[in-house]
Amino acid sequence: MTDLPRNQHIIASGLIAGVGLSIAYISFTQEPAAAFVFPRLISSVFAVLAVWTFIKAMLGRTKVGNGISAQAMRNMLPGLIVAIIYIYWAAKGVGFYTATTVAFFVLLSLYDPAPHTQLKSWLKRIAITAGFMAVMYGLFAQLLNVFTPREIFF
Repeated sequence: MTDLPRNQHIIASGLIAGVGLSIAYISFTQEPAAAFVFPRLISSVFAVLAVWTFIKAMLGRTKVGNGISAQAMRNMLPGLIVAIIYIYWAAKGVGFYTATTVAFFVLLSLYDPAPHTQLKSWLKRIAITAGFMAVMYGLFAQLLNVFTPREIFF
């Protein structure tokens, strides 16, 4: 049982390396090429770092903690559910910016320790979400000209 954290790290980093390599492959095989310059750059960096982490884990050269506790998993579960819905349905189904706004607001509401019974905390969450989306839109649509999934709303 002493190798459990190391084995968890090897398995997790191996899965992430696999995801990174598959995303890089997908981004390099899509057309038009100009629409995928930014995803190619990010996915390449992600894949290199993920493979590097996996190799370090296989060689036993990573600093490994005690793994993830059941309580930590329970705390992360709502966020993981929102992320899965966002990735596999919402971003394509209702448009990137609409889905991102809703997902960010839901995650912020789930994990913000401010009371849910006060109007002030809800106004703060709305302002933070609006600011985040303004930065996202400025970054992706204006600065980088990145193609985003577009459907119902934009």
